[in-house]
Amino acid sequence: MVDIGGARVIEVGTILPVKVFYLDRALLKAYADASGDQNPIHQNEEFALSVGLPNVIAHGMLTMALTGKYVSDWAGGSSAVKEFSARFVKPVIVPANEKVDLTVSATVVEIDGGRIKLDLSATSAGIKVLGMAKAVVTR
Repeated sequence: MVDIGGARVIEVGTILPVKVFYLDRALLKAYADASGDQNPIHQNEEFALSVGLPNVIAHGMLTMALTGKYVSDWAGGSSAVKEFSARFVKPVIVPANEKVDLTVSATVVEIDGGRIKLDLSATSAGIKVLGMAKAVVTR
């Protein structure tokens, strides 16, 4: 059990608050410009369909970054995040003129002193998009 500033107690089994991020084509374009990843599967519906995708998909690293933001925000900053990993299992599908969710949550699975191990959940439209998602933070 970890006392967080006297305000709340974190223990194994604690489920952290859910955070919903919203993605749209404008965000994908901004991420592509910032990252340099201009792969047309992230911006061009016709191209995405031609390679067998159901529609334009979000960058996997954008999905990972938003999940990482969830962890670092909860931990009190990126310096508190000691480990963070996940596998991409499904894409986040982003149709034109729509906002889609990336819903992130976590469960405390281990506490060792001030180190807290989290199992993360990341879904979009109810579909799991990251697998084996885990983080270790210090508080």
